[in-house]
Amino acid sequence: MHKLYWRDRRITAGDDPIRLAGNVTGKGVGGSTVHYAMYALRMHRSDFEVRSRHGLAADWPLRYEDLAPYYEDVERELGIAGPLDWPWDPPRRGAHPYRPHRLNGVGEIMAEGCERLGIRWRPGPIATLSAPMGKRPPCVYRGWCIFGCSTEAKSSTLVTYVRKAVAAGADVRPNSMAFRVNLDARGRARSVSYFRPDGRGGWREEEQEASVVIVSAYSIETPRLLLMSAGPGHPDGLANGSGLVGRNLMVHSSHMVFGRFPEPVRQYKAPPASTISQDFYESNPSNDYVRGYSIETVGPLPIQFAQLLASSLGLWGRELREVMQDYNHYAGLGLVGETLPQEANGVTLDRNDRDQYGLPIPVVTFSWHDNDQRLFAAGIDKQRQILEAAGAEETFTVDDTAHLMGACRMGDDPDRSVVDRDCRSWEVPNLYICDGSVFPTSSASNPSLTIQAVAARTADALIAAAGQRTV
Repeated sequence: MHKLYWRDRRITAGDDPIRLAGNVTGKGVGGSTVHYAMYALRMHRSDFEVRSRHGLAADWPLRYEDLAPYYEDVERELGIAGPLDWPWDPPRRGAHPYRPHRLNGVGEIMAEGCERLGIRWRPGPIATLSAPMGKRPPCVYRGWCIFGCSTEAKSSTLVTYVRKAVAAGADVRPNSMAFRVNLDARGRARSVSYFRPDGRGGWREEEQEASVVIVSAYSIETPRLLLMSAGPGHPDGLANGSGLVGRNLMVHSSHMVFGRFPEPVRQYKAPPASTISQDFYESNPSNDYVRGYSIETVGPLPIQFAQLLASSLGLWGRELREVMQDYNHYAGLGLVGETLPQEANGVTLDRNDRDQYGLPIPVVTFSWHDNDQRLFAAGIDKQRQILEAAGAEETFTVDDTAHLMGACRMGDDPDRSVVDRDCRSWEVPNLYICDGSVFPTSSASNPSLTIQAVAARTADALIAAAGQRTV
């Protein structure tokens, strides 16, 4: 499993450094979708208009309606299994492609607690099959999804888009590390330089020419690559005339609350993505914060649960073993809390420290905004209320973050963004950035479905531009 995580050396900084060596990033073909928890959520209309509505953060250059048809396409491609109706914005026009999965033990507890408190809930839309899709079988509910799905029921990009790309002629070069985008005399992207295993335990440098370069390395490695590609005409990094490459990095507040129940729950069984509520997603004038959060079920496996107990409660030795005996009696809920972008949060390079490739190590700086802290405090309290309403005998809280976004913002103004609404660099006409780094705001939804919808829209833009000979 650890090979699926990006564990290269990084430096964390800021008032609230974020944990990076876990499941927030992926390494290998398919990236983090190989080990993600599979929630597949559309953003709300309000997510694209945060500045217009609240005078904070930034607006997207897109609106929900621009992405709606691509959400539908991606949901169909992945075979998203979800509820028949969706009571939150945006309301669905029809059912999800596949029926929802049955709730697991934690999902049933969350549903019970929500019902008693008058909170709306639904089975979570998730990217794992609930019925056969071609040669792929449905989920068998082993629950070890973060290890990678051995049956291929999980709709990672590895078994969906990558497989189709290879069939269409794509050449995938795994175990490689891109370190520079090279320009020609006209200032256009000419090639990408990268390291590849030499078969003797070392690396050899190779160069791939291209008529169009698309950088999709996510919110740390994308800005890192652009900053390492500095050169004549781009002294501060490629596509960085605005100075925003590496700035406005965001995460989701992902604080979890666990409750102990008298009867076994078996939190490891079935996909951890089971039940969700978005009743607290939108801004409410009665709150002391703007924006909101989603509440979702979580299901840490035994080793991770033991780590959470040790880090959050300080348990060790006999005390830790005794609590772990009750592992099957715990149920946990997790936040997806919106974080406001701040220019001080971001990615820079440490020129004095080098990784295994001899490249400068990224420095990732993060501090909570005051609004973020008020928001996740409210979310923690709400999660505790739900668990206690369902019968939890005792609870404890775990501080955590999840999902990297931002650091190469899209926008309509070249002075205030890195790429345009089609993910095209303002400064290098045949350089595109297409991943979660282009998000202007974080929303309170897991980002994977939106990342893929933006990618599908960008693909259409590339096809159109190629037809007009503008790339």
